[in-house]
Amino acid sequence: QVQLVESGGGLVQAGGSLRLSCVASGSIFSIVTWGWYRQSPGKQRELVATIPIYNKKIYADSVKGRFTISRDNAKSTVYLQMSSLKPDDTAVYYCNSVPTYGNTWGRGTQVTVSS
Repeated sequence: QVQLVESGGGLVQAGGSLRLSCVASGSIFSIVTWGWYRQSPGKQRELVATIPIYNKKIYADSVKGRFTISRDNAKSTVYLQMSSLKPDDTAVYYCNSVPTYGNTWGRGTQVTVSS
């Protein structure tokens, strides 16, 4: 069973930047597509960035041009560099495989963007 631990969230002013990290335990990291998801209060969890093994990265329209996803297979870690943050980006951010294959979600990391 994969264990997911997200970190790097915090409180930032609009226009600021944050870098999120997610360490995924287990030996399958390098052969799986990974993604960053987020969930705001009262909203469904949404997938905002995807990094396949070889193919082109995919971003939700709402974050395109501002967020960059990357991965380090040697460290079993996936990153999300977030820039030009907006109050609408406020959410709990999670990582998981895409699809999730039933992986248990981690606790996530809270990102709060003040206006």
